[in-house]
Amino acid sequence: MGRFYDAFAKPYFFRQDPEHAHESAVRALTLLGRVRPLCALLERWAQLDAAAHRPIECFGLKFPNAVGLAAGFDKNGEAWPAAAALGFGHVEIGTVTLHAQPGNPRPRLFRFPSEEAVINRMGFNNEGAAALAERLMRLPGPGQRRIPLGVNLGKTKVTPLEQATEDYLGSFRLLAAHADYMVVNVSSPNTPGLRELQDASWLKPLLAALVAENKTRALAGKPRRPLLLKIAPDLSFPQIDAALEVIADLGLDGIIATNTTLARPGSFATVNQAGGLSGKPLRRRATDLINYIARATNGRLPIIGVGGIYDEESAAEKMDAGASLVQVYTGMIFRGPFLARELAHALSVRHRR
Repeated sequence: MGRFYDAFAKPYFFRQDPEHAHESAVRALTLLGRVRPLCALLERWAQLDAAAHRPIECFGLKFPNAVGLAAGFDKNGEAWPAAAALGFGHVEIGTVTLHAQPGNPRPRLFRFPSEEAVINRMGFNNEGAAALAERLMRLPGPGQRRIPLGVNLGKTKVTPLEQATEDYLGSFRLLAAHADYMVVNVSSPNTPGLRELQDASWLKPLLAALVAENKTRALAGKPRRPLLLKIAPDLSFPQIDAALEVIADLGLDGIIATNTTLARPGSFATVNQAGGLSGKPLRRRATDLINYIARATNGRLPIIGVGGIYDEESAAEKMDAGASLVQVYTGMIFRGPFLARELAHALSVRHRR
């Protein structure tokens, strides 16, 4: 499959504007997801043999393999039903905001093939939480899916920081019924001021409100949803310590490390494009932060590792550093749609050694 992608599909997509290519890929997977017999056939080929491989248990959920599709690819929850057919063990949709918004002006997505990297300044373009909830309502819900579905929440751009908590709460209330787990994204570099919410003075009241809402759901007889925080790779270690203290105090279920970076390492020092950098250049920094978090929490906090994963070694190093699961997105752009299958099978072999 990788050779076919390199020879035919990749040249076709790479002749297109990056965002148009992304939209074409989402449409193609959306169509695939509607052809259930074909999805079922592909799943049997792409997924690990359930009889021979025990699922990975993490924050109360079972994952058929360790590799997930990161947020950012399927912002509006259209393509995720096909994710299992590509070999993914979970999928995270969004980032979604309470109110629909167009995102930043185009062009806002840039490929760097020689570096297997992408810079994006999309700006949380999405149809809004209510539209996503309506779409998910028509599809299989929690407990009926082949793989877990996460929903990644962000702040609406026009919402002031002082009202961020209500913004996130509004999205949580609309979407918690449809998700297997929820993610609080305060780490995108493309919404002005958003990363300020990573500071403990903002972060603690925001997360406390979401934890309280989760408890209110449980008291009302509704399932509590695992709640995770997604952080930026540009945080200092003291800032990470402060975030981990908030997570521990409030009893969050896990952390996603990391989002895209504003750093411009190596050859990117001369690249004049604003936005978050992802792909190979992020590999080492993301691994280092995963290792730091795992050591700081004595391995007790589940970590989803993201950043610079494009082959077996880059995925395995995240797991070796302390990640319980990994996610890919940029790597799939350069290595093809069945990268998850390749990684999941390779990781399962390594685990049995």
